[in-house]
Formats: sequence, C-alpha cells, structure tokens
Amino acid sequence: MTTYQIDKQTVEHAVYGGVILGGGGGGWVNDGLQIGNLALELGDPTIISADQLKDEDLLVTVSLVGAPAAKEKYLKPVHYLRAIDLLQEKLQQTIKGIITNENGAGGTVNGWLQSAMLGIPVIDLPCNGRAHPTGTMGSLNLTEQPGYQSIQTAVGGKGARYVETVVTGTLDVASTLVRKASIEAGGLVAVARNPVQAGYAKQHGAPGGLLQAIQAGKALRSQTGPKAIAAVAEELGGKVVAEGTVTDFVLETKGGFDVGAVTIEKSLHMTFWNEFMTLDMNGERLATFPDLIMTFDAETAEPIVSGAIQEGQKLAILTVPKDKLILSSTMYNVKLLQTVEAILDEKIVNYL
Repeated sequence: MTTYQIDKQTVEHAVYGGVILGGGGGGWVNDGLQIGNLALELGDPTIISADQLKDEDLLVTVSLVGAPAAKEKYLKPVHYLRAIDLLQEKLQQTIKGIITNENGAGGTVNGWLQSAMLGIPVIDLPCNGRAHPTGTMGSLNLTEQPGYQSIQTAVGGKGARYVETVVTGTLDVASTLVRKASIEAGGLVAVARNPVQAGYAKQHGAPGGLLQAIQAGKALRSQTGPKAIAAVAEELGGKVVAEGTVTDFVLETKGGFDVGAVTIEKSLHMTFWNEFMTLDMNGERLATFPDLIMTFDAETAEPIVSGAIQEGQKLAILTVPKDKLILSSTMYNVKLLQTVEAILDEKIVNYL
C-alpha cells in the first residue's frame, strides 16, 4: 500500500515522464507543469496505489479530449472542476477516487488539481499507461460490457465558444459527441466520465502506470543531452533506433485530431493520429502502436510531441516494445485498433 509524496520535483518528473509515455500525444509540457504546480499551490493532491481500494469503490475517469495543436483551444482549471461537479450531480454514489485516462504531459497530472480542490484521491490506476487517440481506448474495455451506459461531461472554451455538456449513451456515441464538443469549444475540453467499480478498473486498467511515468521523467531529468535519452531508454527497456533531420512534415487537424506524417532524411517515415502510430525505415516496420514511439530533440533531449515537429529539426527516435509498458486491455482490442488503420491507411492489427 503506497501513498505518493507530491512536491514540485514529483510534478516535473510526472510531466516529463508523461510526455514520453504520451508517444507524441497526451498534451503539452508547459500545460502539464502549470496544472501540476497549481494543484500544489491550491491544496494537497493525494495519489494512492490501487491496492488501497475496495473492489466496490466508485471511480471516475478524467481526461482531456481534443487536438493538442488546435489554435483556438481554451482550457482553464475551473473547467476541470466543473466537469467533475457535473458528473457528481448525475451519480447516486460518492466518488471514491479519480483516475486519469492515460499518461501524457497533461494526462499524467490530470486529476491532481481536482484532488487538491475536492479532496478526492487520485488512484495510480490510469485507464492506459500510454497515450492513445480515441476516448474508447481510454475506457477500460467497457465497450465490451453489454448494456453499459456511459455518462460523460465536457467543459471548455470561452465566450461564444464556451461548452458545458452532459452526455449519456453507449460509449461510442457518448465519446463521439464529446469529441464534437471539443471542436465547438475551440479544440480541447476537460472531461469526467465512465463511473466504474474499482475491481473492474484494476482488471482492465494500468495499475502502476503513474509511477512508471514518474520514474521515466526522473531518468530524463537526471541527465542532459543524448545521455538523458539513453537513460530513458534504459529505464523503459527501449532503444534509440534513429537520429536525423526532419525533411518533410505534414499535419492536419481533422475531426478533433492531429493527423499527419514525418519523414526523416527520406529513409525513416512515421505516421501519427495525435500519437505516433507507425515507424518504418526503408520500408521495414520498426514499431507499431501500441509500441511506444517518441521523438526528442537530438541535442537537448527535450521531448517533442507530434504537433510541435518542424522541418529542419534534428530528432532522436525512441521506441519501447508494448510488452515493456503498463497497458490496459483496450490496447489488445482489435476493433479499437482497426479504427487506426482506417484513418491512416496503415497496417496495425497485423503487428499486434
């Protein structure tokens, strides 16, 4: 049984480890640091291990939904809190814990502000130990539970674009509507969703995923330059597979997602759908989602998310096999992975 000690260094490690496990998505470092440090200023966020829960305890997931690179996004701490409030109003049970939907620069610390302000502990039981593009991938395989009704709240935007919504329906329908709400809000919304018992979450989630992020961030920040990237590779059981200059980069924001491709010195090609999905070198597949593919500035070791890549950058590419990551059961759900194939026209399931 573990209660984590949270201080500014923990926030830094969690955010930097989160952006690594974000695999190109999962939010922006500055946003994560801002939210994590604000949580410390406003209260005492509590993170506990999953073994401190009773199986019948009610958990809710918090997440950010949208396109991190959207230029009109507007999200503030009050939106995070309002999403929880709206969900609590719909429930007949007391929320005993908050879980984040994924690791990422924003995802890993998502829930810390809510914990500090509302006194509800964050549980080290993320819905997935890495970032992923769709809401259903962060929904603990509840899509496979007959008759499950999802409740999702979404808040974001400002002025005429302010959105506050409560959706009840199947997971697919509710997730689609929340994604549409993110578009109307300018690109990003804070979400609270999917009340579920802790026993189910332990079985289908990624217990220990937050700790893996914190340890990865600690490895990165313990060194500088290429040594820092090597330290992350050693910590996660991965390797640096390539280094080179970006010669072509394409990004479009479509349907609330960042979609695109990266070419490095004509031989290495990556695709992304928020997160990096495929990595090929000279036509040979080197890594496929849910394997982790992550880019770093080759000289400074600063993690570079997919939406921040630019032509002319010199990048180092880290890969970590999926069996070294703490993943949820959704990462082996063929139906969910087939959606990636349809969007990118790339083979994914064959490599599972």
